[in-house]
Amino acid sequence: MMIEEGHREESKQNHIAHNPSISIIIPVLQEEKLLARTLSIFTQERKRQFDLEIIVSDGGSTDTTIDIARRYADTVICHSEQRRQTIAEGRNKGAEQARGEIFVFLNADTFPADPDGFLEHVRDWHKLTYKPCALACPVSIYPEERTFSDSMFSWILNSYVGFMVNIAGFGMGRGECQIFTRSAFYSAGMYNAAIPAGEDFEIFRRTRKIGGLSFVKNLLVYESPRRFRRYGYPRILMEWAINWFWVLLFGKARSKDWEAVR
Repeated sequence: MMIEEGHREESKQNHIAHNPSISIIIPVLQEEKLLARTLSIFTQERKRQFDLEIIVSDGGSTDTTIDIARRYADTVICHSEQRRQTIAEGRNKGAEQARGEIFVFLNADTFPADPDGFLEHVRDWHKLTYKPCALACPVSIYPEERTFSDSMFSWILNSYVGFMVNIAGFGMGRGECQIFTRSAFYSAGMYNAAIPAGEDFEIFRRTRKIGGLSFVKNLLVYESPRRFRRYGYPRILMEWAINWFWVLLFGKARSKDWEAVR
């Protein structure tokens, strides 16, 4: 594993005096098409205003992903082994280098619908004396690519996750965006790096037991529809459900691999 830090002199100066409050951790693999859009949300002004650091954890990209990451991120972690890295392992590698007290895990194709409102909420949440130790976020498709079917799917799934977390007290949440306090993330044991799919659900099951979760409607994030366009909602839902039950019953995913759609 190779770690590169301080690609921007301005970024280095901003963070040299103290540790940041919030670490944005983004695992990537062959993400040259969408990564710049996500990273450009976290401007130098926002990084100063909200005391952020940006960490990109690359799983072995051979396209221009790493070059793009170097232009925006404070730290870039490069996976150099021949074996394929799971997204869970990529997130953990990013967390190991993070200095913030709050970890915000985002996928490479995912960004907040209202960046300032999102970061304000996370900052204010961190200041609370009594709070859940992790947050789940609603997810919707990019507005310019969203169809009626996309809107209906997102509304149903977000309503379901919100009910299960906030009312039923169940540990679950989508991996597009998951937020932890540093202490809760490590107390829960980090992501299970051996799970190629369902790792997002699995870590929230453990986290719920140590300090509770909350599904926060104000933390809406947008994601690319690329996987849904390739496979369709029925197949994706079936794969999610199968992995969900396997994680629930056996502590591991049914899928031996999770195909990257680019």
